[in-house]
This record gives sequence, structure tokens and C-alpha cells, in this order.
Amino acid sequence: MAETLIRFENVSKVFGHQTVLSNITLEIKKGEIFGLLGPSGAGKTTLVKMLTGLESLTSGMIWMGDTSVPSISLMQRIGYMSQSDALYHELTAYENLEFFASLYGLSGKQRNQRIHHVMEIVNLQEHLKKTVRNFSGGMKRRLSLAAALLHNPKLLILDEPTVGIDPILRQSIWNNLRNLKENGVTILLTTHVMDEAEKCDRLALIRNGGIIASGSPENIRKSASAQTIEEAFLTLGGAGHEN
Repeated sequence: MAETLIRFENVSKVFGHQTVLSNITLEIKKGEIFGLLGPSGAGKTTLVKMLTGLESLTSGMIWMGDTSVPSISLMQRIGYMSQSDALYHELTAYENLEFFASLYGLSGKQRNQRIHHVMEIVNLQEHLKKTVRNFSGGMKRRLSLAAALLHNPKLLILDEPTVGIDPILRQSIWNNLRNLKENGVTILLTTHVMDEAEKCDRLALIRNGGIIASGSPENIRKSASAQTIEEAFLTLGGAGHEN
């Protein structure tokens, strides 16, 4: 059985009088692609932001291995790609990656090698000197993925990584993710795209701040007597169901 990398233990988040997440308990295994599936406002982004340390917990605990989150020492092991591209549009792709590499403490020959390597991973190596303002939306998403990979993270957190891009580019990004998984990277992603959820090793279905089902896509479908994850989501959308 695969080793557990991430543990969420009774995690809750309250903003004012609004409960955004309620008693989330979840394990993510080392070397898997784990998806958080749910509609906008379900709490997916808040959950991953708490894992990265960008959002505080109201209650509960998050562990990465034996270390509780947030932890400065863990940041070098995590690559994070947010929903909105944190890129400098007036700079070239190379200049953007130079900046992010400096934040990770990469310099000299190592920095240059990593920049070229991650641009090859996302198939943008021919656009290194192009100004980002001239990139398409899909190219910006891939450049953001490259930036998240610069420091060779063991955990890659992707918030809606394929939002707003066409099916061909989406497939390209998924090919990249599978290759990263084969190289030992654990991937946690959020999505509201049902067919994308089917490509994950395991899923947690989130609605109204709570988990309504978790497990492999196949087992979730079986538990709901459903043909698709979308049908399972609609069937299980009330009471919690753990698999």
C-alpha cells in the first residue's frame, strides 16, 4: 500500500458567520494524482490554499509526512499553481522563470538548466524569449505550470489547471501530469470538469464544504450505481459517503 503523504484531520474553515469547509478528513498517497471535484464555491480552493499556507485553518490539522502545515521547511517541497496566472506580462517567459527561480534559491548553471528543462516539459521551449503578453491563455497556463515545477517539487498543487483552455491543450497538460507522476511527483488538483476527474487515481467529491464521497473513480461510480462521475455526484450529493 502506498505511503500517505498528506493528511487532513477534521479541517474546518469559517469566514465570519459562513462555514466554508466542515470537518474535512482526507489522505493523499505518495505518487498519486488526487482530484478535488466540486462546483465553484464548494471549498476546493480554500482547502488547497490551507495546504500551501496561504490560508489559515479555523480548526483541525494538516500534515505532510510528520510535519504539520504550515511550515516554511515544506515550501521547497511544494509547487503551487493558482487559478489566476501569477505572471509578469511585460517580461519574457525566460525572465519570468528567472524571477521565480531566484525565489527558490536557484542560481547560475542550475537555474538555467531547470528553466530549459521545465519549458521542455510544457512544450514551450521555442517561446523562451517571447513576451508573455503575446502568449495565448493556454500558453500562460503551461508557463505557470513550468514555474511551479522549477524547484523540482515532490508535491504539485494545481488549482483548476486546465480552466479556459481548449481540449487539445488540456490533453497535453494531462500527458505532462502523467509523466510527472511516473517520475515520483504527487499531484493534488482541483477541478469542476467531470471527465477530467475520471483521469485521477482517486477523488474527493466536495459539496457545500463537505466531502460527499471519496475513492477511485471506479469505486465512486459503483457505490452510486452510476455510469459516470457526473451521475455519481448528483446521486451522492446529499449525505456524506466514504469509499
